[in-house]
Amino acid sequence: MQFEKFDVIIVGSGVAGLYCALNLNRALKILMISKKELTLCNSALAQGGVAAVMNPKDDDYSLHIKDTLIAGGYKNDMNNLKILVEQGPTDVKNLIKYGVDFDRNADGSVNLTLEGGHSRHRIAHHKDSTGFEIVTALIDQTLKLKNLTILENAHLLGLEKADEDFHLDIFKSGKHHYYTTKAVVLATGGIGRVYDYTTNSAIATGDGIQFAYNVGARIKHLSYIQFHPTAFADKKNRECFLVSEAVRGEGAYLLNGNKERFMHKYEPERKELAPRDVVSQCMMKEQETIGSDEFWLDISYKDPEFVKNRFPMIYQRVLEKGYDMTKGPIPIYPCQHYLMGGIDVDGNGATTVKGLYAAGECAHTGVHGLNRLASNSLLEALVFSRLIAEQINLTTPAAREYGFVEGEMRSPEGEELPKGIRTEIRHIMQKSYFVVPNYEEAAKGFARVSEIKEMLDKGNYALTPDYIEAKSLATIAYIVLGEVAARGRGENID
Repeated sequence: MQFEKFDVIIVGSGVAGLYCALNLNRALKILMISKKELTLCNSALAQGGVAAVMNPKDDDYSLHIKDTLIAGGYKNDMNNLKILVEQGPTDVKNLIKYGVDFDRNADGSVNLTLEGGHSRHRIAHHKDSTGFEIVTALIDQTLKLKNLTILENAHLLGLEKADEDFHLDIFKSGKHHYYTTKAVVLATGGIGRVYDYTTNSAIATGDGIQFAYNVGARIKHLSYIQFHPTAFADKKNRECFLVSEAVRGEGAYLLNGNKERFMHKYEPERKELAPRDVVSQCMMKEQETIGSDEFWLDISYKDPEFVKNRFPMIYQRVLEKGYDMTKGPIPIYPCQHYLMGGIDVDGNGATTVKGLYAAGECAHTGVHGLNRLASNSLLEALVFSRLIAEQINLTTPAAREYGFVEGEMRSPEGEELPKGIRTEIRHIMQKSYFVVPNYEEAAKGFARVSEIKEMLDKGNYALTPDYIEAKSLATIAYIVLGEVAARGRGENID
């Protein structure tokens, strides 16, 4: 096999992947792999914004750290949390230099909004489509890089460590292409597609975590999964439309099946502005109390023009579903949203495997603890992808000779994958671990998922995108349910 040589290969084209590429040495030869088109990623779906201390007159690092610790149940990594909060404002300012159009106040300053769990207005935003605004601005800048090759609609089907080098099998346009490098950055996003219902995009099958796991990288706290309380309630679609945290930040009320406010019964001080995991758990308690799984979000008492201007995308999306949020409440329900655990990394984004880095949702920096504070995700992707780039710039000199080298990887030939594997895994996860874990179901689910994983690992299946995604989901479910089942037995996995 002929392997084309690169200095750095970035797997993923969300905020973490794009920002990493922009911060790498221009002398390095870089390859970026995008599973679908560049704009299809979880980053582009982010609505609320990016949290950072941008107004030191009213805010400071200690307050941002405190809010993050409270939301994360004080299980956060303090060293990395300080890096996140103290370096974050610099990266937000860099976004502005790259052309990101944050909403502004009359005096020209960045408009900062409030979201659940925050004690200060510190979220910079672009209406209610901040992620898409950031991604498109970074894509524009990235496309100008002469040292970067981008492969869209390309699937990573193999990642192997060969001495000091990595070998990668990339599937594009019906063909397998082989590459080699000394530095790989995994920025592959979340695991949402391991559930029946998720706010994540179709690419979120945990591929990067599976590959990292199989080359020996440490995976940590993969069962730290966030369920967002206000996904639009639409069980007809696997991908659930998210109704941003910022809607509650602007004063929306949560209503139960009787169209009554209820958060004051569980959280008398924070009410609707409690952290996401708390709100989701309160909703489950209320569901059991009144015997109804209907929930509503109501901001119709606000000025209609304010709502339309502040949340134009959400307004239009729910209008298409038959609801006018300026005239009445809209149906919502908790849904899988974000992963706090992942590929364990240090303060420079380095994994336990030399030359392998991870950034964004697939990485475990520990900054979020048990539960992510709203709008800290984009900040994490920015800060740690930049630090990865800086580390690579120091440790990876540009190769003097490029071209091709000989190497070996697994043959892509094999049997056809049986049908229904991914569907079965999703059902198991939804039943075993949704908001509050069901330890009995988790133990049974772990046993079944273990069988599926072993079948996929040992079987001689053709190396296809479908096989890799099934293997990724099985690996994710195996690790997650293994942790949950261990907790159910009273074991401390932390």
